[in-house]
Amino acid sequence: MKQVLIIMMTLLVGFHKPIDEKFTRTITGRVIGADDGLPLPGVTVLEKGTTNGTITDKKGNYSITVSDKSILVFRFIGYVSQEAKLRKTDVINIKLQPDVTALGEVVVTGYGGRMSQKAMASPANVQYDMLIEEELELEMFQQDAIQSIYLPGFKPNTESYKEINENGFKAPFKNPFSTFSIDVDAASYSNVRRFINDGMLPPKDAVKIEEMINYFNYDYDAPKGDHPFSVQHEVGKAPWNNDHYLVHIGIQGEKIEMDNLPASNIVFLLDVSGSMSDGNKLPLLKKSLKLLVNELREEDRVSIVVYAGAAGEVLPSTSGDKKREILNALENLQAGGSTAGGAGIKLAYQIAQDNFIDGGNNRIILATDGDFNVGASSDEAMEDLIEEKRKSGVFLTVLGFGMGNYQDSKMEILADKGNGNHAYIDNILEAKKVLVNEFGGTLFTIAKDVKLQVEFNPGTVQAYRLIGYENRLLADEDFNNDKKDAGELGAGHTVTALYEVIPVGVNSSFKPVDDLKYQPNEKPQTVGTTTDLMTVKLRYKKPDEDKSIYLDTVIKNEFSRKLSNNFDWSAAVASFGMLLRDSGYLNEYSYNKALSLARSSKGADENGYRAEMIKLMEMAELMKKTEE
Repeated sequence: MKQVLIIMMTLLVGFHKPIDEKFTRTITGRVIGADDGLPLPGVTVLEKGTTNGTITDKKGNYSITVSDKSILVFRFIGYVSQEAKLRKTDVINIKLQPDVTALGEVVVTGYGGRMSQKAMASPANVQYDMLIEEELELEMFQQDAIQSIYLPGFKPNTESYKEINENGFKAPFKNPFSTFSIDVDAASYSNVRRFINDGMLPPKDAVKIEEMINYFNYDYDAPKGDHPFSVQHEVGKAPWNNDHYLVHIGIQGEKIEMDNLPASNIVFLLDVSGSMSDGNKLPLLKKSLKLLVNELREEDRVSIVVYAGAAGEVLPSTSGDKKREILNALENLQAGGSTAGGAGIKLAYQIAQDNFIDGGNNRIILATDGDFNVGASSDEAMEDLIEEKRKSGVFLTVLGFGMGNYQDSKMEILADKGNGNHAYIDNILEAKKVLVNEFGGTLFTIAKDVKLQVEFNPGTVQAYRLIGYENRLLADEDFNNDKKDAGELGAGHTVTALYEVIPVGVNSSFKPVDDLKYQPNEKPQTVGTTTDLMTVKLRYKKPDEDKSIYLDTVIKNEFSRKLSNNFDWSAAVASFGMLLRDSGYLNEYSYNKALSLARSSKGADENGYRAEMIKLMEMAELMKKTEE
């Protein structure tokens, strides 16, 4: 039975308690609906634990003065309440998720003009009685007219992203090491592209700067000697702060021609549950995998496992020269039912082991939106399952599809724990990039458990911060621990990492830590030379071995003679990610400056990927201006 809730919103002026001005901050921002990106007027914004509050205006904007360590609470009828901790930035933009679980028939006081645009993105079977109002009065809403609209067929947005806390500066005399796993995933970039192309800025936690940087290939030197990859570096000024250095570290994996790749034993593990019925899910999935099937050789083999309410094998291991059989099996797939992801993963690993090729490429390709809801479905349960199965020597590639219920955190966990990689397929061209153009990098591992540890010289480095890789950080002691899992490097893959460095002698406002109160603040005597900036150490394992191999290189305390397009383009991508995340380290760096750097470093751009990013930057700049 439908419930009728009559909501009357009032805001009383002057009801908040006074706050000591010495410890206050004025926070501004904009609140929009996560379902359609449109502004939400009349959202209550409260300082948690107090009566200090305000409401958003008709453009969704708000401004509130609060104490320095406050938590803001955002509440609006029909949406899930959300809390936001204050960080370094004074701008907090919020996307509220619709809440349809308790809504039947609802009377909402709000604004006319919004409903006509939100009609297809509102709670199912909800009767809205809308209040039309031209101007927002801070004291109270005043009812001018009532409008009723029936809104069927709503699918709530349940996309999930793990919270990312931006890396800050650290002082090397207290934290000499920076340790992290490499990341060859590029899912974040294509997901960000999807948001921008749909007319929305992405959620901040959907923006992983390292994955945006690593979406692009770089012109690095080919490896020489015994190691399957090369390591190179450049040092220049940070574009967003010329008093700081930017250190660019690049890794180039060995390129292997298709004819020289080992035979493949591939299991397609395909989600055909009801959540995959949309055109950008199962239909796109089938078209994408058809591209891959056309690349297979006679010695390669493919099995197909599907899962919905249960899991089953629809194609036994089949030679790559029998393309028609494989393509027909793909074409016959239809979506329906719940999502027994755990059962599907277990069956896929069993089939991969049954057809295991010694010395070959044994891999599961999981294609899903990540919306598991039957059996082992939590992140922790999936992590345990994959950790158990990866010991079989079977690698895992995860391909994400769709929107509205895309589960990024689960995708990332599955790929990380399965000794594999993760891509987000938002269109057929992205499928071609991942499964055809970068076939070797996506499907053939040349080094596993690749870790980096950078030691900074306190004689030349006052402070440093790693840009991105927040979800890939490792404890310093994990570097020498061969049991600690890390990232995989595929054939031909490039990996790039950037450090922002405050050199000794620079008076920077980004002081990493306050002086100690109970201990001396004297820095230890510099050991060794002041000509070194840092030492980069790496560990990796061969794909079929469990003992790591060590190598290192020293980066001198001097600028590179001539900065390459590699350096400038990676800096442009990083600045784009920082702008999307409203980074606290932009130092007033603008889209205009980032675009100028991107245009000047685009280079040859054979496939047009860099030109596409420049267009995305231009679109994001315009969207940002409309929010201001």
